[in-house]
Amino acid sequence: MNNKLKIIRTWKGWTTIKNASIYEDMLINEVFPTVKKNGVTGLEKVSISTKNKKDEVEFFLILQFDSLNSVKSFACENYEKAYIPDDAKQVNK
Repeated sequence: MNNKLKIIRTWKGWTTIKNASIYEDMLINEVFPTVKKNGVTGLEKVSISTKNKKDEVEFFLILQFDSLNSVKSFACENYEKAYIPDDAKQVNK
């Protein structure tokens, strides 16, 4: 078993049922590839789960990083707050 410490960040977001597929596509095809292109090499794994509700879709993300420095590289110095790209804010509810 690998004893190296990992850092897990979780995040929840919501959007309308109409925008859910747009939001998910943006996460998979724009947000996380851009993170990798910007040199955040310590982002090891991303899991996206969704839950359909009456009027919205809830997204639950789990991001696994190899170190706190990688988290800071991803979310900048304000790393304790959620990082939400501007494009995602536009599709959010």
